[in-house]
Amino acid sequence: MTLMSRPAALAQLTGAGQAYELQTLSIRGRPQLVFKNAPPTLRALYEQTASDATFLVYENERLSFAQALALSAKIAHCLVNDYGVRNGDRVAISMRNYPEWVLAFKAITSVGAIAVAMNSLWQADELEYALNDCGAKVLFADSQRLERLTELSAVPKLEVVAVRTEPEVSAKAAQQLGGGVRLRAWSELLAATSSGTLPVCEIAPDDAAIIFYTSGSTGHPKGVLSSHRAVIAALFSWELDAQASSLVTGVTSPLPPHQLAALLGVPLFHATGSHAVYLASYRAQRKLVCMYKWDVALAAELIEREQVTSFVAPAAMTGDLVRLAKQSGRSLASLLSVGGGGAPRAPEQVKQIDESFEQAMPITGWGMTETNAIGTGIGGPEYLRRPASSGRCSAVLELKVIDESGRVLAAGERGELLVRGTAMFDGYWNRPEVNAQVFVDGWFRTGDVAYLDDEGFLFIVDRIKDLIIRGGENIGCGQVEAALVKHPQVYEAAVYSVPDERLGEEVGATVHCSAELTAQALREFAAQHLARFEVPRYVVLSTQPLPRTASGKILKRQLRDEAITRHVKTS
Repeated sequence: MTLMSRPAALAQLTGAGQAYELQTLSIRGRPQLVFKNAPPTLRALYEQTASDATFLVYENERLSFAQALALSAKIAHCLVNDYGVRNGDRVAISMRNYPEWVLAFKAITSVGAIAVAMNSLWQADELEYALNDCGAKVLFADSQRLERLTELSAVPKLEVVAVRTEPEVSAKAAQQLGGGVRLRAWSELLAATSSGTLPVCEIAPDDAAIIFYTSGSTGHPKGVLSSHRAVIAALFSWELDAQASSLVTGVTSPLPPHQLAALLGVPLFHATGSHAVYLASYRAQRKLVCMYKWDVALAAELIEREQVTSFVAPAAMTGDLVRLAKQSGRSLASLLSVGGGGAPRAPEQVKQIDESFEQAMPITGWGMTETNAIGTGIGGPEYLRRPASSGRCSAVLELKVIDESGRVLAAGERGELLVRGTAMFDGYWNRPEVNAQVFVDGWFRTGDVAYLDDEGFLFIVDRIKDLIIRGGENIGCGQVEAALVKHPQVYEAAVYSVPDERLGEEVGATVHCSAELTAQALREFAAQHLARFEVPRYVVLSTQPLPRTASGKILKRQLRDEAITRHVKTS
């Protein structure tokens, strides 16, 4: 096999008449590269792939692609006919990785509404903010999230569909929520119509499809709004990159004698789980094996039982699987690829993946919720040679690195990474002032410090944004600080990242407070206002004001270095 350069491979695969042919269209006044043969909408994607092959597996439950579409159609009819959902209306999902998450998402995006993915780990404060922020008309919630809804200080007026909730729990919740909320069971919606086909609906490629919430460096999480075209561009980009990689490296994963299968161990409310694992399964006709939550021992059992071929997860989880494989001697031989997402992977782990599994290829990339999880990609031999790199740019995106004055930097020079292209989000929901700051002539300012080498490989080296990435979860330091200072004995707080071997980063906090306050009491208080993963693990208490610069800014780097040096641990 004659190896090709990446530009030559992309030119061949995207040329006229090819499956991944690219054409230039003007979208919102800007020329963008578009996949000519891509389905125009997510609805079209679902309809084109509705086969009898196994699609969803959860514990003892199994659904084919066709069965899943038929069930989603029933939900879609209820959304339109019972709830009056129309194009552009927001419908929220707050639950664990149940099949109903997928079915609700399909129904919502098939009738022109916007699927709003809520973080199932949020506490009542965050849930209340997001529901009010997006203006959800309907909420799909499982039993735990339904209970959390009853804790809201002011429940917005909306329709609620209870998923996997016992009747007595639903009845109690309905009583607590009051007359402003109508609560119905998922089974009731399925029984309301006999139709197994989607209702008629007109959806354009550039209509909004999703809102995924992401933590920023300050304040509340922001809703990332993306179109059908942007999401599908991301899905096709992964397919194109896989084809191009084979032409460049000469390495092709062998097709197994059984159905391809992906293990869903990451939450669907993240773009990695929803896009790279779930949505990418349609065209691949890949079985999706869902986990309620991450458990490495169970993951290994599922990989062997279901002959899982693909696993994509943050470094903490893929590291867990590597350690289990080494300790147990399991080869997990069905795995063909182990992908990364959410946070960089240590170079040593790249080598360990290659050594620990019989035929799995290590893969990673850089992407954001704002880019619909794509950006750059790298795998196989190229990744083993450059384990610190995030790969080269997707064909439908552009990257550049700039200095503080906006000057484009040469290869090897470090600056802020900017990105633009077809897979980009439309903007932050209800945040025009933020959009004005982060978009410059169509380029999105990522807040990542990076450099591109002379072959176009991207290396992420730092962050400008005040952000912690803990096991793939983005945590805004400002949001945690705001929760801590709600405590009556806290005067000011500084939150920062602390290196962690498994999770990459942990949450640390230095707090100016009264002498009576204990770290454990502060954590217990924070847990009432923050998701569990946002509660600081490392806490330094001080009765003195926090150190500041002459301009009044807290010296976070100094506090972080002091906390690391002292090795402050949880009690």
